[in-house]
Amino acid sequence: MVLFDIDGTLLRRAGPHHRQALVDAVRLVAGVATTTDDIPVQGMLDQDILAWMLKDARISAARVEAMLPGIMARAQQLYAHQCPDLKRKVAPGVRALLRKLKRAQIPLGLVTGNFSGIAGRKLAQAGLHHYFQFGAFAEDGPTRGELARLAICRARGEGWISWDARIWLIGDHENDIRAARENGIRAIAVATGISTAEQLRSFSPDILLPDLRALTLEDLFAER
Repeated sequence: MVLFDIDGTLLRRAGPHHRQALVDAVRLVAGVATTTDDIPVQGMLDQDILAWMLKDARISAARVEAMLPGIMARAQQLYAHQCPDLKRKVAPGVRALLRKLKRAQIPLGLVTGNFSGIAGRKLAQAGLHHYFQFGAFAEDGPTRGELARLAICRARGEGWISWDARIWLIGDHENDIRAARENGIRAIAVATGISTAEQLRSFSPDILLPDLRALTLEDLFAER
């Protein structure tokens, strides 16, 4: 099975619409103006970005907890209307790799820090949604490692993979590598996001690539 991150991995430079949906949702639900400008959003879960924004706006932890569900729902509604066509934002090698994996009948899933509504809209607008059977999204758990665990458990529970199946997680950030390590699965790091190849190498992924054009099915089946 192969699990994919979205931003920086499947898509590159998808535009400001995701961040703007978070900002607008906070403004409409909480009634405060916020920004993501000073937040290191790469590799973060959407709800953590929102919590950071609200904390910067000096909103109490109790109010943040109470308002988050409404903000999360509104952000996904807003993004559904704001998301542009993303077909030209698909990262190099992604389409060819997904076609090969589908032909090989390898189960494909998502492990992403995006809320499910935002993730689904991005993939639909990029023309990639039909490749993925399932996913674990920001609202499903507190960490990316927990999301990977949930995705694996679901795939096993549905009988899509055996208990000894080889599982890969492909991402562009150290948190993707860390999530793979926490779950005893293999990590592919791809330098198509903000992190450089040298930065990714320092976290010792099983495979490090400049982009997904360099990944073959043989790489996935090879003993390491």
